Parts: sequence; structure tokens; C-alpha cells
Amino acid sequence: MPKVSERNISSVFAKPMQLLLIRFMYVALLISFLVIGYLLGQLQALNGGTTNKVAAGTGGADPAAGAAAAGAPAAPVFADVDNGNLPVKGDENAPVTMVEFSDFECPFCGQFYTNALPEIISEYVDTGKLKIYYRHLPLSFHPQARPAALASECANEQNKFWDYHDLLFENNSTIGTATTDKYVEWATSLGLNGDQFRTCLESEKYAENIDGDNSAATAAGASGTPTFYINGQQIVGAQPFASFKAIIDAELEG
Repeated sequence: MPKVSERNISSVFAKPMQLLLIRFMYVALLISFLVIGYLLGQLQALNGGTTNKVAAGTGGADPAAGAAAAGAPAAPVFADVDNGNLPVKGDENAPVTMVEFSDFECPFCGQFYTNALPEIISEYVDTGKLKIYYRHLPLSFHPQARPAALASECANEQNKFWDYHDLLFENNSTIGTATTDKYVEWATSLGLNGDQFRTCLESEKYAENIDGDNSAATAAGASGTPTFYINGQQIVGAQPFASFKAIIDAELEG
């Protein structure tokens, strides 16, 4: 009968033990990845929900958004805001006034222009119930916001503010790459004197108007764009038409 050494016996059991250990480590590692992935997913869901609620409304930080996201009822905010220097849109004798602080490069302002504003104009401006005034609040992280605001003031010099306002917002998605030549091109497409417009824009002739609107926005508590004041009542962000309708109707009934 052949002699079996201790070394042979060890080698017989060593390989199965090694395989078992490797399988155990693999299973443990897999479980660890699953647990870590679950925890990261939960954390991302919590952070993402808060971020989306805040970012969905305004182009800048707004303290009221945090309270709304937490489910706290937001009390109406009122401010005494004047109409600024730009021409009115609508009947000057309309009973309700809306002052808008906005930024031509702000995507949320572009959303308001596309989604809610046409219905507001149709239902309230064209029927003589509401008048709108535009004021500038170019945000510092939008490089073309201030040049676009200055360009709109130069268009106003030639009595084309609202036409130029519409043209800027129709190009809201690409305005971040606009140049002086592009602003002049848009002006001439509306029939404005290009040389006069260029001189006005390059000299920043109406910079004081922009600065004055910025100061008025700060005094009224407008920190993001767009921010509106309907007979003094603040409404923040690219809200749906129904949000504006509720306030305007209440003012008309009051």
C-alpha cells in the first residue's frame, strides 16, 4: 500500500479551500458594492430633489424658494416698486401694473417669455386690464446680460424697445455668444439706424439706467430672475400662467 505523506494530504485540501475563500471574498465584495450603491442613490435622490426645487424657478438664489421646498406656506411679499424708464406695454390706464425685473440671457426669463407671457398679453394686456413695465437685472454670471440690456436701451432710443426686447428673447438660447456686430444686425433688421445704434452701444450710453434698475431690484428684494411685482406683490421665477392669473384676477376683483 503506498504511503501517503502529510504534504500530499495538505495539497489535496488546499485548492478547494482557496477556491472557497476566493468565492467568499467575491460575494462579500459584491454585497459591499450593492450596499454602497444603494446609499449613494438615496443621498443623490435627497440632494437632487432639493436642488431641482430651487433651480426650477429662478436664475439666482431666492430665500423664499427654500421655504417653499420645505413645504412651509409662503406669505405674500409686497414691495413699493416704481415703473422705471422704459415704455409701457399696454394701456397706461390699465388698473393692474406688473413690473418685471429680468435678464435677456437668463433661460428662466426665456421660459417666461415663451410660455406664460403670450397668455398674459392675450387675456390681460390686450383687453386693457394690465400694463407691463420691464426693468433690468442682468446677473453677473451671464456675460451677455449687461450688453444685451444696454442694446435694448439703445433700441429704446429709437422707439423700438419692445420689438428689440422680443427679438432678444427669441434668441435667448444663443445670446451668450452675441457680439456687438450681432446686436447691430438685430437692430438694423428692425429698421433702426445702425450707426447710431452702434455708437450708443459701444459708449454704454445708458449704463446709469441699468445700474438704477439693479439698485431698485435690490431695494425691492429681487435677487433672482425673473422677478415680478403685480401691484406690488412679488412673484418669483418662470411660473405658469395660472400663478399670474390668480394674482391679477384678485387685484381686478379687489
